[in-house]
Amino acid sequence: KLDPHSTYIPAEELNEAQSTINGSFVGIGIRFQIMKDTLHVVATIPGGPCEKLGVLPGDQIISVDAVPIAGVGLKNQDVRTKLMGELGSKVKITVRRKGKILEYTVTRDKIPVYSVDAHYMIDKETGYIKLNSFSRTTTEEVQKAMMELKAKGMKNLIFDLQGNGGGLLDAAHKLADEFLSGDKLVVYSEGRAQPRSNLRAGKKGLFETGKLILLTDEYSARASEILSGSIQDWDRGLIVGRRTYGKGLVQRPMPLSDGSEIRLTIARYYTPTGRFIQKPYD
Repeated sequence: KLDPHSTYIPAEELNEAQSTINGSFVGIGIRFQIMKDTLHVVATIPGGPCEKLGVLPGDQIISVDAVPIAGVGLKNQDVRTKLMGELGSKVKITVRRKGKILEYTVTRDKIPVYSVDAHYMIDKETGYIKLNSFSRTTTEEVQKAMMELKAKGMKNLIFDLQGNGGGLLDAAHKLADEFLSGDKLVVYSEGRAQPRSNLRAGKKGLFETGKLILLTDEYSARASEILSGSIQDWDRGLIVGRRTYGKGLVQRPMPLSDGSEIRLTIARYYTPTGRFIQKPYD
């Protein structure tokens, strides 16, 4: 009988659900894709265990701890179970590279998850920043990117939220504060048993003046919509792209004794002018 966004997360899935928010996880440091029932390394994460050992993009991992994983109906969740683990623990992987078979013993380490995918100058005055999520490290990452771009002469900014499914409300609030001056309202929430709560800008931001464009698409959700809604309502910048996903509900996490969690909807988010972000359930 609950709304579709109130969810139960089993213990084994909770760590994975939290890794994007926390900004790190413990693993071997690869991005992967399963193609034709074989695990392919798409990229190694800079500074991660696999990069240090010489694992390369394009490598195929065919066994883990001497157990074959190719041709056995491998799923993404199986890969994470086999390759993620305790900090400092070891795992043996067998890799096929251009017909050669190579073996590596990888020591699992803390792998950073960066929320800024890219930042660069498009022309002499226009900078571009691509953000993939809102995590504990997001504000710091964006501030660093903006300072680097301003040092290169940035006067205008294109801020890309396409495909950004959201994350921490606190990160969206702090990012909006980088663009909005004074004590402008960023977002407010209100629920049946939850009194109205306002989040406002407060400090001097890094980009309170200068032309601003936010790129959105149908996968920009939650924190992305809070940020873009506040920018739009205060006429601080222009939103370019597609209508966003429409996820504007507040969930409270309730940990259970077996390590699992219920996330229960308790309130709704509204933009500064009172627009309800959530799309209808039907």
